[in-house]
Amino acid sequence: MVKVLIYGAGAIGSFLGYLLSEGELEGEVEGGISPVVENVALLGRPGHIQRIRERGLEVFSLAEGESPLFIRFRHCFVDLDELAESDFAPDLVMVCVKTHSLTGVLREIRRSGLLEGKLKDAEFVLFMNGMGNRERFDLPQDRVFEGIISVGVVFSEDGKIELKGRGRAVFESAVGEDAKRLIKARLEEKGFTAEFAEDFKSQQWKKLFANAVINPITALTREKNGIVLSSHLAPVVERIVRECVAVAGKEGHRFDELEVIEFVHTVASMTAANTSSMLQDVLRGRRSEIDSINGYVLDRAAEQGIAAPANETLYALVKAIEEGGARDNDAIKKRQRA
Repeated sequence: MVKVLIYGAGAIGSFLGYLLSEGELEGEVEGGISPVVENVALLGRPGHIQRIRERGLEVFSLAEGESPLFIRFRHCFVDLDELAESDFAPDLVMVCVKTHSLTGVLREIRRSGLLEGKLKDAEFVLFMNGMGNRERFDLPQDRVFEGIISVGVVFSEDGKIELKGRGRAVFESAVGEDAKRLIKARLEEKGFTAEFAEDFKSQQWKKLFANAVINPITALTREKNGIVLSSHLAPVVERIVRECVAVAGKEGHRFDELEVIEFVHTVASMTAANTSSMLQDVLRGRRSEIDSINGYVLDRAAEQGIAAPANETLYALVKAIEEGGARDNDAIKKRQRA
């Protein structure tokens, strides 16, 4: 049995914990609680993990009126020290933190000594938005892979997530065979599609096209994803896509601009009622993943010697909002200490 550690059990991480859990989770026992999951461990914030320890992870599905599923995990951790002291030794580590936290995560893992211990033979899958993440996670490349998922998940409160849409998960084809079998079996068992792509970089670019349009526009307008479909924004969407496609082309990945625009519109339409992750970050005064989305486009554009003014504008505006949110959070902390 492949053992999986979800490092960063937030909305997506907790949802992956549910998806990858082995066993019949629909069979209820006393109190409506499902059987204990043995093969997946969660590592996350203390409040969230404590609630899961007490009640299980509460998962609300798309079905109207359907009762939530409560999933209990044998192993839940708030830090690497707890993992080290446990009897859980993962074969696969799904890293689901924000991109700007990735270097800090690697630093924590190195300092823990677990790379010479429980994580000595583990494979790592970086499961997050944006591009350039593999370069930030400086471990031997035959141990580090990437994955992407198109799904709407909301972190309602500690111990609770809500599924807002279904989609597919795509992984690099080089992921180990045991991990592939587990991922494919568990996701398909729960009604999701798992793909292992030879052209994973192209798949990443395709998702980045949608993220580069939807995330900053929703963060700036403070509207749900459907705002992108406004006719007033059509020229803006076209300019963003044109720049992204040009940069991808210079990187050796050719896309048809009109097809990409249609793809972005389709994603926005299918997720029209969703609140993007970047908007959630802005509303909470947190740092977003703009650096690994539009910021990545700007970095590659500069490297290739081409201009990307639409992406530059979006990037600057979101960074300015982040700066304001950080000041607000500092002010709140000072008032709380006073």
